[in-house]
Amino acid sequence: MLRIDVRALHEGPVETAGLLEPDDETFGGLGLEFDGPVVVEGRLSQTGDDEFFWKAHLSGRVKGTCRRCLRDMVSDLDTDVEVLFSADPDAAEDPAVYPLSAPVIQVDVRPAVREEIALAASAYPLCRQDCAGLCARCGADLNDGPCSCTAPSS
Repeated sequence: MLRIDVRALHEGPVETAGLLEPDDETFGGLGLEFDGPVVVEGRLSQTGDDEFFWKAHLSGRVKGTCRRCLRDMVSDLDTDVEVLFSADPDAAEDPAVYPLSAPVIQVDVRPAVREEIALAASAYPLCRQDCAGLCARCGADLNDGPCSCTAPSS
């Protein structure tokens, strides 16, 4: 449940949990390709009039290409999230606050999931930290060992 009716919050915090499939509209236009669903587990609390705090954990796997050796790879995505949703017009300019329209009937946490996933996914993934990359002369993958090129003379 990633859309929460605020009436449910009158009794206390509400658990938020869900699986967002790789083709979910939430991720449209991000340019990310997922290897399986994104798991969302969190808790939404009301902190004031039309103000809500969401603490969650997001996990999944993102497909990509190593920036050094150009091999296809999959990297783990594992991030904690703490965000504020508010209908307060004074908070609307704060980039750390997700704006809501008053009167607040429900809180949809998916916009926060989208943004936090985009921030957590590496724009420049590496297959491993010590990736040797490709030879600039012949294009051989140096992770497989030295290439047959000779070093340029100075």
